[in-house]
Amino acid sequence: MKKTVYITGADRGLGLALSKVFLESNFKVFAGRYMTDWAELDQLKEEYDQDLDIITLDVTNQQSVDEAANYIKEQAGELDILINNAAIFKDRSEDIFGEFNYEDMIKLYETNVFGPLRVSQSVIPLLIKGKTKMLANISSEAASLTDSWRVKEYGYSMSKSALNMQLTILQNQLKEYGIKVLAFHPGYVKTYIMGDFNHDATIEAGESATGIVKEILKLPAIEEHMYIDYQGNKINW
Repeated sequence: MKKTVYITGADRGLGLALSKVFLESNFKVFAGRYMTDWAELDQLKEEYDQDLDIITLDVTNQQSVDEAANYIKEQAGELDILINNAAIFKDRSEDIFGEFNYEDMIKLYETNVFGPLRVSQSVIPLLIKGKTKMLANISSEAASLTDSWRVKEYGYSMSKSALNMQLTILQNQLKEYGIKVLAFHPGYVKTYIMGDFNHDATIEAGESATGIVKEILKLPAIEEHMYIDYQGNKINW
């Protein structure tokens, strides 16, 4: 049986690129789809057929998360790799001298913090049964307290820092089960996370995805530093 990977937010951008790289690496891919109006996943399905299962997934909805986990359990019975990739970015221009949109900040936490926690919890039993036992998460350098430089973007940065704390706790708890937890800074990737396509970014999604998959497949030991970029460089907490 092929190794399995579950990728959230696989509709476009980095999630789609990760799906492509894993398919090219002979994995069975469970791709979480939130938006139905993007055709790229369907095109991949035509090319890879049985190796790609597209799953409707809203990481802010517990029922949706549970249904996706149950589907993977029925189809595979176990899971080798989870990549929590789904995330949003809403507050690029807000700073302390302006007006904060706290409703948007709450949405950031619902998706970027509680979303990964919901998904991770839903498939932990499957990861324990898997061979690779990898719980990877797309974080950001924006999460770093040591290297904090921003004067804006409060909500996004705080949500990613909260995600990183979540991941350290998960690693503390899951190490006895042999599960490795990783937090990736993907680089400044050309994606749609800000709504429109970010042409100012410096890294193609495919390049970032290739690097992330390479680092995951190195199967780093549980004791190794968790917080790295897509090239494997350590990032300060």
